[in-house]
Parts: sequence; structure tokens; C-alpha cells
Amino acid sequence: MSDSNRYIPEISVVIPAYNEEESIGFVIKSLPQAKIKEIIVVNNGSTDKTASIAKQYGARVVNEICRGYGAACLKGISKVNDPEIVVFVDGDFSDYPEEIEILVKPIVENRADFVLGSRMIFSESRAALLPQARYGNLLAVFLIRLFFRYKFTDLGPFRAIRYQSLKEISMTDKNFGWTVEMQIKAVKHGLKIMEIPVHYRKRIGVSKITGTISGTFKAGIKIIFTIFKFLLT
Repeated sequence: MSDSNRYIPEISVVIPAYNEEESIGFVIKSLPQAKIKEIIVVNNGSTDKTASIAKQYGARVVNEICRGYGAACLKGISKVNDPEIVVFVDGDFSDYPEEIEILVKPIVENRADFVLGSRMIFSESRAALLPQARYGNLLAVFLIRLFFRYKFTDLGPFRAIRYQSLKEISMTDKNFGWTVEMQIKAVKHGLKIMEIPVHYRKRIGVSKITGTISGTFKAGIKIIFTIFKFLLT
């Protein structure tokens, strides 16, 4: 098939962002925009210029005043314009947004409904994670494998999911449990799941979660709570 006749799916990209004025422009600029239907930046109560910079780079900005990673993602989902695939990527430029094409490829080829970009496969990507993020990931994926019999390697935020599947799993978490909720629900709903290695670098600025002791502790407790919650339902 020639490039001119190659099928291009309708992709909506959701970027949750809180005070990411230094990085959000790089994220949007790095996306292969010719192959994306819409870019939605969810301004999660930023007090800096995140929203205005995102608009300058061509993104549609929506506001979510309820602080929380999951709340921002839920707002973004509510605003997508009936795409085939939804991609989530962070606004801190730690992911490589240009890798979106390899992320969605298994869905386009009908080999997967949900694709997780794992930061734990390439050694240089793994090394870029803060130690508390690495060890927290190891514990979480161990518990998922133990209780839900599926082997993930990461809880990475860079992920793609078929829009119909996203509606079926009915996401609800408004905070740190968002990523693990999606992965557990994907398993429980029998979605075709695939992990692919993605590149990762140290983020611009300080992480709102693993960048502080309190943030790391709160995220860890919420992730473990979420795993056991779904074990009992």
C-alpha cells in the first residue's frame, strides 16, 4: 500500500498538565500532528502559563479545577470528539511524544485494544526513572501479577487505548490510582493488551508525585489500595 493510501486512524491525545509551562510546548511540538485528530491539554489548576503556551502551540485547552491526575484524564476523555484511539501522554516531556506512531500501531493492526508504553525495558529509560518510581513500579506490577495473573512491567503514563474499550472499562479514579485502575480493568474486561518499550528521559522540572517524599508516599498508598479494591470487586 502506498503512503498516500495508508489508513490513518482518528487519534485524540490527552495531556494532563499542572504547572508545566517549561515543558508543554516541547510535548505538543514533538507530536506527529499531521496524524492526530486533536490534542487536548487539560489544565489542572495551573498557576503558571501552561494554558496559554499550550494554546499557542495549537492544542485545545480545557480546565479541570479538581486537582488530581485521574480527574484531569477524566476531563480530557469527556471532551474528545469521537476518535478511534485515545492516547495519554504526560506534559513534562519525560516521554517521547513522537513515539505515538509505534504506540498505536498494534491497535491499528487489530492486535491490541490497549497498549502500554513501558519505561522498564530499555536500560537507559529505566535509569531515567527516580529510584522510588522504579521500586514502586516493581511492587505494583508484582501485586497485579500475583492477584490478577497478568504480567505488566510498568505503570507508565504513555499509553493508547481503543476509544470503545475505554468507554467499556468506565474509568473512575480521580487521583494516583488512575494508571493501575486502567490496567486492572483492561485485564478484567478481557481486552487485548500489549506492552511495548518506549524511551524515557528525566522530566523538565520536579515531579508532582515522585518528586517529594509525601507525594511518593501518597501515590504508593493509593496504588496499593486500588489494587486491593479491585481484588475484592
